[in-house]
Amino acid sequence: MPETIDTLFVQQYQNTMRLLCQQLDSRLEGTTVPPVKMEGEYLYWERLGATEAVELDTRHAATPNLEPDHTRRRSTAMPYVWATMLDRADARRMLADPKGVYQQAARAAMARRKDRIILAALGGTAYGGKTGATSIALPSAQKVAHGSAGMTIAKLLTAKQLLDEAEAPDERYFVCPSESIIDLLNTTEVSNADYNTVRALATGTLDTFLGFKFIRTELIYLENSSSTTTWYCYAYCKGAVGVGNLQDIEVRVSELPTNNYAWQPWVEMDMGATRIEDEMVVEVASQ
Repeated sequence: MPETIDTLFVQQYQNTMRLLCQQLDSRLEGTTVPPVKMEGEYLYWERLGATEAVELDTRHAATPNLEPDHTRRRSTAMPYVWATMLDRADARRMLADPKGVYQQAARAAMARRKDRIILAALGGTAYGGKTGATSIALPSAQKVAHGSAGMTIAKLLTAKQLLDEAEAPDERYFVCPSESIIDLLNTTEVSNADYNTVRALATGTLDTFLGFKFIRTELIYLENSSSTTTWYCYAYCKGAVGVGNLQDIEVRVSELPTNNYAWQPWVEMDMGATRIEDEMVVEVASQ
């Protein structure tokens, strides 16, 4: 049987490799207390509670001895690693050299891991006490229920009120997925002025609303994988979370003599985070 013309059709391949869509950078880095270089497994964050001055109602009164409330929180560093292996024989059979794009993918994975560590610190269990052995959940007073609704202006106002009543600092953030911003656009509570502001949030031309700098990340869904119907956004202040680094992101590409000098892109990070002050965090549930 004779061959047809399609036998001679040319197959063309690119000599570059593209990363698929993904979050490439850390979006929550910079919203915490500046990272502290750790020297051991644990890092303790010392806290001092508020005190009140007392009135001296008599002359020559004894000097009062006020005992401030001293507490601490503990963060624990954990190592994270990303590595793969590229045989030289594999590389010779490819037009694209994947070593560089492998490193990009690894850096992106570590950057997202940073954000997931911070998200876990915002809403997860903190550890306090002298040795950090006491588990501390985010108090229910710092949580806004979903109310069988998505994100609303009323929920944002409640979060703002809780932070205001705690005298929390003004450098505030609201981290949420894109669906929450769309919910705000669809809510009946949005006035004309609010609508224009929220629309700017959705288009990325503005990032602040009600005193919060909005940070969008779809990692919110990953941190709420235990529930398919409810996810948790966070309103918080810059001093709410402390980060400790034993090792920031380090990238290497090595040749492995025991594996026929295969190339191994390798990335490491060793860090931990904790919620330092509960009153600086408000968890906002959404459906």
